[in-house]
Amino acid sequence: MTVIVSKAIEDELRSGAEYSAELEQLMRNAREASDFLKALSHESRLLLLCLLAEKERSVGELENILSLRQPTVSQQLARLRFDDMVTTRRDGKTVYYSIANENVRRVISVIYDIFCERGTKTAKE
Repeated sequence: MTVIVSKAIEDELRSGAEYSAELEQLMRNAREASDFLKALSHESRLLLLCLLAEKERSVGELENILSLRQPTVSQQLARLRFDDMVTTRRDGKTVYYSIANENVRRVISVIYDIFCERGTKTAKE
């Protein structure tokens, strides 16, 4: 079993004593992870990230693939941009989106492996 939270940190949490620098860093990391997961917790955003994990795509491509209206796609892409999950590149009038960093790509890959790769099976099976 992997130890995620050290015994010293557990004791610190239980005691209610003033937090150490290590515990404060752990709490900042937890907040960052929570924000990251909140950004993923919307079906449309998750689908957009799955498509962008494959390759860079324009807003028009994303609209067509997902059969969503442009305002919906743009709103979700704006949220992903705000959360630093996607980046943009402009070519003339066309804006292309891509995954912003390897951490996002890795998480999307794990989600895909768990929920999609097994075809019709579900994660609960």
